[in-house]
Amino acid sequence: MRKMWGGRFSSEGGRKAEGFTSSLSFDRVLWRYDLVGSVAHAKMLARQRIITQEDADLIIRGLDEIGKELEDGSFPFRPDLEDIHLNIEGRLAEKIGRVAGRLHTARSRNDQVALDMHMYIREETSITASLLMQLEWALLQLAKDHIGVVMPGYTHLQRAQPVLFSHHVMAYFWMFARDLDRLKDCLSRVDMMPLGASALSGTGFPIDPGYVAAELGFGRLYENSMDAVSDRDYILEFLFCLSLIMVHTSRLAEELVLWSSQEFGFIEMDDAYSTGSSIMPQKKNPDVAELGRGKSGRVFGSLLGLLTVVKGLPLTYNSDMQEDKEGTFNAVNTVQSCLRVFAGMLSTLKVKEEAMAQAAGGGFLLATELADYLARKGVPFREAHHAVGRLVGDCIASGRSLGDLDAQELSRYHPQFDLDALGVINPVAAVNSRTSPMGTAEVRLREQMETAAKTLDDQEVFWLHKSGASEENMV
Repeated sequence: MRKMWGGRFSSEGGRKAEGFTSSLSFDRVLWRYDLVGSVAHAKMLARQRIITQEDADLIIRGLDEIGKELEDGSFPFRPDLEDIHLNIEGRLAEKIGRVAGRLHTARSRNDQVALDMHMYIREETSITASLLMQLEWALLQLAKDHIGVVMPGYTHLQRAQPVLFSHHVMAYFWMFARDLDRLKDCLSRVDMMPLGASALSGTGFPIDPGYVAAELGFGRLYENSMDAVSDRDYILEFLFCLSLIMVHTSRLAEELVLWSSQEFGFIEMDDAYSTGSSIMPQKKNPDVAELGRGKSGRVFGSLLGLLTVVKGLPLTYNSDMQEDKEGTFNAVNTVQSCLRVFAGMLSTLKVKEEAMAQAAGGGFLLATELADYLARKGVPFREAHHAVGRLVGDCIASGRSLGDLDAQELSRYHPQFDLDALGVINPVAAVNSRTSPMGTAEVRLREQMETAAKTLDDQEVFWLHKSGASEENMV
């Protein structure tokens, strides 16, 4: 069978490079969107009297039959037809004859492919948002279940000050909440309809892109036909959003891996999210967290790969742009699988509260409390810091901790130390003294969690509306 674009080529035109140029192995993912876009295009062509209503009805019935074949797996894919778009068009010709050729009136594969990718990313944005919200709920519930548990907070991976475990968990909640905000903002640029740009310069047919946009649920049209077919900004922005989600997922994974080690002993993974060793019977490895951490690299690679593809391309369409798909599809699958498994892993996490509390009370995490005590007595903070620093140094040299000191020993380091200074050497008291905005005190934590729950409710309202609109326009 001759190529659909093969009029000016010899019988061998393009065949020697078919395997290299074909995208069918991966762009068949777009079949639903291609059918939906083609149905809307056919309706518009009939509405504008560019083709007859009878031809449009025949085309739409044929596309509906093709959709059923693709759904049940009986569709006869033909690798020689390069991509999913030509496969569908070729199958339509087999079903309804030469009328199928009218579907491509006033349309190019350039704007057709761009439309499919816009619809694909629009839907995957909503799916990713839904999974992010599930992860947020898991984090919020984990925080609620362990209010009052004190653990060491770290800087430079060294014990710094005591914090509430729930406060630490909520830090990740807000990271993922910002990821949702970024997806919401990205959606405004995904929500642009390119069909009607044709190959690059528009068309002389009296088309109505606004009608197609309304049929497909798009909020606005591109203003420039050359921009419409060459724009990949929305994909790059989406990949950046996915990459940042994986940054946050990877950071969370790193802490879970550390905390589950015997050196920390703060948590234990459920068996469902762990594996063993083929040689060491005692091992329980946090493989799911490690893989989540490791898979971030492939998502970053998809972003960097597409940035490299588009950075030097002249307007408008170039076949280089075919490289926008595989990496994007892979990144979407990777991120969504990570979000699903992490929500389950957090929901089954065992928190070892006593180990955390013991770690928070040991060492010199409460040294800052003593410095603050002196500052409240009117001692300049730098002077207080120096005095407590000498105290800590002497304790380290003598193998003692702050809890081993009495009021008389404290007073040797500064005369403002009094008996009540011993009361600040307490992890729970230290945590609950942090009542400043953003602080780790329980009273602030509870306020924070109320705000988080309201934020999640608002997010769900927005994304439920968006996903509902998307589903209505899917085959």
